[in-house]
Amino acid sequence: MTHWLILPIVLPAMLAAFMVLAARYHLLIQRVLSVTGTLGLLALALGLFWQASGGTVSLYQLGNWAAPFGIVLVADRLSTLMVLLTCVLAVPVLLYAIGSGWDNRGRHFHPLFQFQLMGILGAFLTGDAFNLFVFFEVLLIASYGLMIHAGGQRRLRAGTQYVLYNLLGSTLFLFALGTIYAETGTLNMADLAMRVATLDAGDGAGIRVAAVLLLLVFAVKAAILPLHFWLPASYSEAPAPVAALFAIMTKVGAYCIIRFYTLVFPPDLEITQGLFDVWLMPAALLTVALGMAGVLGAKRADRMVAFSVIGSMGMLLAAVSVFTPAGISAALYYAIHSTFAAAALFLLIDVIRSRRGAAEVSFVDAPPLAGGALVAGMFFVAAIAMTGLPPLSGFLGKLLILDAARSADLMWWVWGVILVGSLIAVVGFSRAGSQIFWKAHQSAPEPAEGDEVPVVAGGQGVLPMVAIGGLLALLVALTVAAGPMTRVLNATAAQLFNPERYLAVVLTTPGKEITDHHAKDDHGDAEGSADATEDHGAEDAAAPEKDH
Repeated sequence: MTHWLILPIVLPAMLAAFMVLAARYHLLIQRVLSVTGTLGLLALALGLFWQASGGTVSLYQLGNWAAPFGIVLVADRLSTLMVLLTCVLAVPVLLYAIGSGWDNRGRHFHPLFQFQLMGILGAFLTGDAFNLFVFFEVLLIASYGLMIHAGGQRRLRAGTQYVLYNLLGSTLFLFALGTIYAETGTLNMADLAMRVATLDAGDGAGIRVAAVLLLLVFAVKAAILPLHFWLPASYSEAPAPVAALFAIMTKVGAYCIIRFYTLVFPPDLEITQGLFDVWLMPAALLTVALGMAGVLGAKRADRMVAFSVIGSMGMLLAAVSVFTPAGISAALYYAIHSTFAAAALFLLIDVIRSRRGAAEVSFVDAPPLAGGALVAGMFFVAAIAMTGLPPLSGFLGKLLILDAARSADLMWWVWGVILVGSLIAVVGFSRAGSQIFWKAHQSAPEPAEGDEVPVVAGGQGVLPMVAIGGLLALLVALTVAAGPMTRVLNATAAQLFNPERYLAVVLTTPGKEITDHHAKDDHGDAEGSADATEDHGAEDAAAPEKDH
């Protein structure tokens, strides 16, 4: 058992606590600690991803208690991929927040940022359903603090709406967990998968209800129609670096759907047949349609990008709802692409707002932007990526989704909605670009000599542009390395649909045992397996000494 696996959770938690207690009035110290800690997280994520790339499944037992009695963290290909994606995103977002001065517009930005990373990384690494709920709550608290950072009535109203919707999701999550525990007596995901598989279809009403409740919870997090209402205002009103970090938040919901409905409730499980695979695809396609309609109808660039996030989540979940290895692989590629593209666009919108004066990001005539050529070029690249035009990764991601959908019953609907939705997105982003960058030069009056174009602080300087350029470079790299990346994602999807190693590592790795005779009667199989050797795939780990 390696202790490296818990560091992505412990490191940001301790950094955040230290900054609050010892450096709350020292912004420079907070910046240094936050950047250093985030770079350290990136190094840890690279190491864990490299370890899992050979098929290794690593396990960490908190308190050395064996599953299913103890809390476990599990690192397989999927979880380490999402951890790495989060840490790669966090670096340019944090640099932008520092370079633009957003971190100095309110209190405790850096501690909240680290707590946010702790919640996201914990949600990806946990192997226990209740602790997934705990990390969801850490996410909720930290994200609310970040969303209302710098204050403002509109921001506070959007934050309140965000909290209310997510509290509703949290309540449903508790109901689902209570139902699952009442039916199975466990919340460990691996143990739950084993127990659910042995239930008779006629005795599984509670499990069927829990499966639907869980899907509703994850649909709220992923902003699937009709549970998307919280996202447009929340993302458009949040500070730019916060909105950029939130680009990974909806992916947490998609991750949970993939994890639970390939491990615990797989498509071939009789007890939950037809509960999610039948209507998830139509909901995803309607989400695409709604998102692209919002892109076309938005009157502000920030809301346009927020609606494009909704549309991209619909496309991602359309691939997931195929529930084949090809579909999951396509969904993961598109998740990586859309995370970087959305983050780059949110940061670019902030740059535009800071340089456009009173017009901000509304689609109205305004004086030309300072440094408009560079900003326009970056916006052009990011818009091409988000709308799925060639040659960038958005085009390749949509091709993978369309190819995976050939095995779906609604194949022609998938193709039609995605292609038409992409065309609508192109029109919407073209309108935004022409209004902000072209019409400004054509129809807006030039400022008189000696007059200054009003500028809002933020989005100025070299560091913010470097951060945005880094995100765009990641999109280019994802396009150039599409072949190797697709092979990695195919292996990830294959591991998800063959969870035997995951189950064996979690349930047979020895640790402390429960000695109560009732627990032995209820979990005899799990305790009997405590003598098995932990199988990490590519590595052999010495089993910890049992404590009797």
